[in-house]
Amino acid sequence: MNYRAAPGIVRDSIVSYLSAAESASLAEITQAVASRLGDVPASSVRSYLNLNTPELFERTSRGHYRLRIVDDHVAKSKPHPTYEIDRAKLVHANCFDWLRSREGRSVHAIVTDPPYGLVEYSAVEQSKLRKGRGGVWRIPPSFDGHQRAPLPRFTVLDEGDLQVMYDFFFEFGQLALRATVPGANIIIASNPLFDHVVASAMSAAGLEMRGSIIRLVMTMRGGDRPKNAHKEFTNVSVMPRSMFEPWIVLRHPLDGRAQDNLRKWKTGGFRRPSSERPFGDVIKSSPTPKVERQIAAHPSLKPQAFLRALVRAALPLGQGIILDPFAGSGSTLAAANAVGYESIGIEKDAEYVSMARRTMPQLSSLLIQKIDPIGA
Repeated sequence: MNYRAAPGIVRDSIVSYLSAAESASLAEITQAVASRLGDVPASSVRSYLNLNTPELFERTSRGHYRLRIVDDHVAKSKPHPTYEIDRAKLVHANCFDWLRSREGRSVHAIVTDPPYGLVEYSAVEQSKLRKGRGGVWRIPPSFDGHQRAPLPRFTVLDEGDLQVMYDFFFEFGQLALRATVPGANIIIASNPLFDHVVASAMSAAGLEMRGSIIRLVMTMRGGDRPKNAHKEFTNVSVMPRSMFEPWIVLRHPLDGRAQDNLRKWKTGGFRRPSSERPFGDVIKSSPTPKVERQIAAHPSLKPQAFLRALVRAALPLGQGIILDPFAGSGSTLAAANAVGYESIGIEKDAEYVSMARRTMPQLSSLLIQKIDPIGA
């Protein structure tokens, strides 16, 4: 996979073809794209069609698609529903649309857990998850009488999915660069299997790579013996048991020196736990507590203790606006409320918007034992 190919070129080719065709099958679209670009995996075309349905494309029948017709004047003039919860604003919108219309240089940090597998948060896969049918989501069996949270099965992503992922994060990186002030931290939850794809795409978009923050936590991923051969290979794990979660750290390039940037924009570093201790890049965490999962039944819910430590550190002087473009259950906004920061969250799924409105006050009011980075 050549992740340095022009981002979005496959998507743009699909749009160009469907602009002239009333409707077409997946095979016809794939053939048209291949005639323009050469050898393009059918999976890449399929991933774009599924990911952007119904935002860009819509199904006319099984396996057939057309370009979605949108009245631009109506779409631009219609305000996004916005809800104020303490110091947070929750917006029901597609974050890409919102970021395009947002005033430039008006956000001071981004902390988010995006759909970094992309496929798992498409309308099709969310429908399967809510019906308990899995799809790309693995529904783990109960353990000790407790139902475990579903996990996305990212090992099923193919070459086409990874190219779509690169393009998605390249475009997100460009929009994040435009929306943030110089020196703003952009902190993104990722996965060891493809954090390099996300980091390279957003770096190519113009953001500076600044390393990673490690959430030290035992997950349910990895460590298994070979499927259907576990008795034959009892001493083999197909892949290491995951014991950490990487959060990619990028930065909007500074305006001058760090001290100049701090004076002008209030950004350009991390807030220390105390004057004696620096903010470190390893934070000992735990799985999300049961009490929090009972409040907000989101499949990717992160614990408040971890989020509050991360959000607090993201604004070096404790001033500015935190943005979560993929707000989900609103847990990042709840963490910002808990530490006294202003925040904005964008969420396109109506069910998650409803969940966030209900659960954010409960999450932010929880008494949580403060955690600091290891070595801080």
